[in-house]
Amino acid sequence: MPGKAGGRGDGEDDTVAARAAGGSGDALDMDAPLLDDLMPWSVRPLRTGRPWVIAPDAASLRARWDRLVRAPADERERLFRATRSRTPLTPVAALPGQATGTGRFAREEGPCPEPVRIAHGPFDEQWLLPDHRLIDAARPELWRVADGHQLFAVEHGYVPQDTGPALSVTALLPDGHSPAGRPGRIRPLFRRPGGHEPNLAPGLLNLLRARHGDSVTAHAVLAWVLAAARHSPAGCVVPLPADTARWTAGVELGQELLRLHLRGARGAKRPRLPGGRRPYVRAAVPPVPDGLAYDADSETLTVGTGRVSPVPPGAWEFRVGGVRMLELWFGRRSAAGARDVDGLEAVRPHAWPQEWTSQLLELITLLALLDGLRPRREGLADGPGITAADLRAAGVLPVAAAARRPASVLGHQEEGPDGQFALL
Repeated sequence: MPGKAGGRGDGEDDTVAARAAGGSGDALDMDAPLLDDLMPWSVRPLRTGRPWVIAPDAASLRARWDRLVRAPADERERLFRATRSRTPLTPVAALPGQATGTGRFAREEGPCPEPVRIAHGPFDEQWLLPDHRLIDAARPELWRVADGHQLFAVEHGYVPQDTGPALSVTALLPDGHSPAGRPGRIRPLFRRPGGHEPNLAPGLLNLLRARHGDSVTAHAVLAWVLAAARHSPAGCVVPLPADTARWTAGVELGQELLRLHLRGARGAKRPRLPGGRRPYVRAAVPPVPDGLAYDADSETLTVGTGRVSPVPPGAWEFRVGGVRMLELWFGRRSAAGARDVDGLEAVRPHAWPQEWTSQLLELITLLALLDGLRPRREGLADGPGITAADLRAAGVLPVAAAARRPASVLGHQEEGPDGQFALL
């Protein structure tokens, strides 16, 4: 059924109809497999239920927590913003790996749990209060497999005529937020902690190794997916090449893209443009920048009265779901975007922090480098491919239902509501 963590929910006839309905429109897409078949275990995006549990800076989250737990009972309930899933009296188990309270939040008086850095939609990193009592749907199955070996592929929401990337990859726990369109799915690369049991259709690695050699690994498949995945109404389409030369070129490109997406994580180098093209702050960003604008002739980004250049046009125009990433990033941090909020969301920095300027420079660099690799992605789908029919003939498809469900990874007891241990 739609919405379950395991499967797509639509039948094969529905998938074919969705592919034919529009979007990419390529005839090749009718034969190419879906990412949903290649990486079958997927999880829906997190649903916080209250936006104040996420912020661009950790200090704001600590200040919000302190204000909440020190408020009188009636004020605390108003600030909490109860939903059907969470109220101050909802009994909830702890999130896996997080040392947070499990007593009713109405009785909470302790210190703020340490905020965790997350991927907040594509190409934005923010902070989250990792307290299960504050999050409507935290997806514990993701937290159980999030470790120093895990990578997450995050599909972007489908929007017709979207020319942006179909997915992104992160080493951070992703919330799966989509700037436009229906949110996609989160697909861990591994089903178990420690980098064990790739989240790939059973038999897929063996089939690809038979075609392209023993160098085919789970990471190589992820690199190919990152380079070749395309939008379609039925979900991400991933053409698989039959010839090894095209596979090798696509994996090499995907590995470059992966290093950029990871932004220094897992030993990767942080994104850097050549010396003459690196963006610099020409005029300091003011304490309260009132807007963002771009001048293509001078390649200058103005942040209030601040100026950053050179900013390549490809970085400014880089979009996901039709939304400019630089504008979205700035809007989440600007004072103008917070004028109409109240309650705990209004607790935010009074002045633009210096680290936000550093993050902006890195984001410009990342988007410029990604845009520069766009021409190399063209043509990856050209030529003979391994079709969905080929995968069915080889027994790779259809994927067994068990591969679409989370693996049983509970190696220890997890604390349940009010300090009781959860039954395993």
